[in-house]
Amino acid sequence: MINSWFTPSHGIMLALLLGFAIAHSGLAALRVWGEQKIGARLYRVLFALVSVPFATILVIYFFNHRYDGALLWQVQGVPGVKPIVWSLSALSFLFLYPSTFNLLEVAAIQKPQVHLHEQGIIRITRHPQMVGQIIWCVAHTLWLGTSFMVVTSLGLIAHHLFAVWHGDRRLEQRYGEAFRQAKARTSVIPFRAIWEGRQTLELREFLRPAYAGVAAFVLLFWWGHPWLMTVTARVPW
Repeated sequence: MINSWFTPSHGIMLALLLGFAIAHSGLAALRVWGEQKIGARLYRVLFALVSVPFATILVIYFFNHRYDGALLWQVQGVPGVKPIVWSLSALSFLFLYPSTFNLLEVAAIQKPQVHLHEQGIIRITRHPQMVGQIIWCVAHTLWLGTSFMVVTSLGLIAHHLFAVWHGDRRLEQRYGEAFRQAKARTSVIPFRAIWEGRQTLELREFLRPAYAGVAAFVLLFWWGHPWLMTVTARVPW
C-alpha cells in the first residue's frame, strides 16, 4: 500500500527526469551521426531546442512541488544551516560549470567540438558536473527535508552517474588510446588522482574570467531567488 504522503508529484518528477535523461543522453550519443547529417552548429541548436525547454519545465515543476510529500526533517531554523546550504550551492556551480566550457561553442558561434581536457577542474575530477550535481542535491535535500526532494535528488544523481559511464564510453570510442591515457591520469572521485600522484593541481588554471562569471551568477541567483520562486508559482503545474 502506497503511503498517503507519496503524492503524484513524486512519480511525475521521476518521469520528467527520465524523459530529460533520455533526450539529453540520447542526443549526446547521436552527436557524431547528427553532425555528419546536418553539421555541428545546427546539431548544437537542435540539442539546445530540446534540452533547454525540458530543463525549464523541470525547474518550474521542482520549485512548485519542492515541499510535497512527507517532511522527513526540519533544520531550516538551526543556526548555521543556511550558510552551509548556500556555500554548498555556490560550490556546486563551480563544478557544474566546467573550466573547459566555451560559451561561443555552446551558442554555436564557433563550431562546437568534443574536447579531451585534463586542465583546471578536470584535474580534480574527470566529471565535474556529476560532482556539482551531487553537492547541489545534498545542499537542497538538507534544506528542504521532504520526500519529494529526496526522490528528485536520487533521480538527478542516478542520471549523472549514468552520464559518467556514458560520457567515458563516448570519449573512448572517439579518441581510443588517447582517452584511455587521459583516464589513467584523472579520476571520477574528487582529488583521488591528486592524492595518488597521478595529477598535480595547478591553481593558476582557475584564474580565468569564466570563474568570475560563475561567482557573479551565484550572487545574481542569490539575489533573484525569491523572485524566481514567485514567478514559477504562477505556473499552474
